[in-house]
Amino acid sequence: MPTVTSDIHIEGMSCRHCVAAVEGALAQLDGLQVETVGIGEARVRYEAQRVSAGSITEALADEGYAVRSVERVA
Repeated sequence: MPTVTSDIHIEGMSCRHCVAAVEGALAQLDGLQVETVGIGEARVRYEAQRVSAGSITEALADEGYAVRSVERVA
């Protein structure tokens, strides 16, 4: 299946605990691989037929973080 790489810009992150929480939430999405997570951002690769920007936003909202944007990397 073709994959998409996206940068996610996240509000509400301020520490290593936040990074770990975001990594854990994203890792729970079937079809998504976490490449990197830093304070305020993450880069992920996912199967577009299985994962949507909405499901990413929802997973992070469940952890208490707001997604500012999900931008596809060329």
